[in-house]
Amino acid sequence: MENIINLKINGIQHIGVPVTDIKVSQAFYTRLGFKNAMEAPFTDKGKKGTCIMMQRGNMIMELYQLPQASLAAIRSRGDGHVDHVAFDVSDIDETFSTIKAAGFNVIEEAPVFLQFWKNGCKYFNITGPDGERLEFNQIL
Repeated sequence: MENIINLKINGIQHIGVPVTDIKVSQAFYTRLGFKNAMEAPFTDKGKKGTCIMMQRGNMIMELYQLPQASLAAIRSRGDGHVDHVAFDVSDIDETFSTIKAAGFNVIEEAPVFLQFWKNGCKYFNITGPDGERLEFNQIL
């Protein structure tokens, strides 16, 4: 086993998600209660892209649109892929009802139980405008 280095990590600072339409993605995350905390341009291969930091409490989602904002361009950039982002919730059933009633694309028919942690957990997923998977999870 390799030596573990002594780092103080406080938690997730942000999750970066490449998007194809920054305004559509911003509206999507706004519906989930996130607010635009920062918006700035950046340069990628000599062309202008856009970054928006969407914040809700201490959670930050970095949405960035590359100048050539297509799914093929996002995949070819080679930065990797986020499988899902999990949000901690206190009441999974209430969250599921609220999300379903709001018309989001919910993947599961109901919250799913897993025998994780001491007493298990329940989760469900939705998808965002570019297919990103957002998980809502309650540790029981």
